[in-house]
Amino acid sequence: MNRVAIFDCDGTLVDGQANVCDAMEEAFAASGLQAPDRLAIRRAVGLSLPQAMAQLVPGGDAVQHEMLAERYRLAFRTHRERGLVNEPLYDGMAMLLRHLHAAGWTLAVATGKSDRGLAHCLDHHGIADLFESLQTADRHPSKPHPSMIERILDDTGVDADHAVMIGDTSFDMLMADAAGVRGIGVAWGYHAPDELMAAGADAVANDMDDLQKLLGAA
Repeated sequence: MNRVAIFDCDGTLVDGQANVCDAMEEAFAASGLQAPDRLAIRRAVGLSLPQAMAQLVPGGDAVQHEMLAERYRLAFRTHRERGLVNEPLYDGMAMLLRHLHAAGWTLAVATGKSDRGLAHCLDHHGIADLFESLQTADRHPSKPHPSMIERILDDTGVDADHAVMIGDTSFDMLMADAAGVRGIGVAWGYHAPDELMAAGADAVANDMDDLQKLLGAA
């Protein structure tokens, strides 16, 4: 039986919150605006950039949100070119991914990152070859729209009943529900376990061993 495990990236595979917050603060400063506090920034992680900006600046309009998004992209790209971006894998994640791959799971990513950002992240950690389908905000509506998961199911030929979305935010769990796949939350990311459960998570993993068991891949 072919099974697909779909992972979010920031807050699930890697801890990139410092990079996100730094780039967001720079984007707001370049726009002459007071940056939101870091808790608010972290809570918007997972959304596509214009939607994240709309959440952070609810009184703004689409033009302002896109301007902030573009300045964020520029800040993040500049930080990466200067070697300032650090996105460590969470402890045990690489081992878990390789275990799942060896056990016959198909692996995929559904993320609010850009194509370039995701490719750089996965290549840096030497895990790009483990994933069969990579879906990003560059080619899909923002989470929680199910488009990314639907494309992954098409790419892999796996039925929704044999797919699971693994993520750290309510956006991931709502996306899973909209696509008709199982959702498993992780407790080490940006939204609290009770929020993940309220958004439709089947369960929330506290660590990698817990996640492996919830996937039935122990």
